[in-house]
Amino acid sequence: MGGKITYYFLATVLVLVFAVVAMEGVLLLLTGEPAAMGMGAVAFLLPGVGGWFLWKNTRFARSAQRLAQELEAEGGLPVDELKRTAGGRIDRDSADEVFARRRAETEDSPEDWRCWFRLAVAYHDARDTPRARKAMQRAIALHAGRTVSA
Repeated sequence: MGGKITYYFLATVLVLVFAVVAMEGVLLLLTGEPAAMGMGAVAFLLPGVGGWFLWKNTRFARSAQRLAQELEAEGGLPVDELKRTAGGRIDRDSADEVFARRRAETEDSPEDWRCWFRLAVAYHDARDTPRARKAMQRAIALHAGRTVSA
């Protein structure tokens, strides 16, 4: 729950920053100076791009959460079966073993969103965030019934 509160707090702060930037853009446009008007026009791009990025990430996180809840209701949510060091870090050999199983499971059932979800968790545990995100995007697309290209 703490992660959600932090996310929404930071998203709210970001929206407020976007609003301030947009207001400054308006003030720059009203000056009548060509250089200031150019900067004011560009100032509208920042909130637009930032808002789009925030919307896409929020949508992704909510979709992933819905999949996690559905998988948990089915009893298929991956459990933390990783060995850890005395300091609490994930043991590399343990993560590699779990990852190999998840990858084989996904190769056997490439159209099952549940396999892709569990593979995304394995990528995340291995600290490979870009591949974890791609695997989760594929799980979301398969769950929604969209066709996914290799």
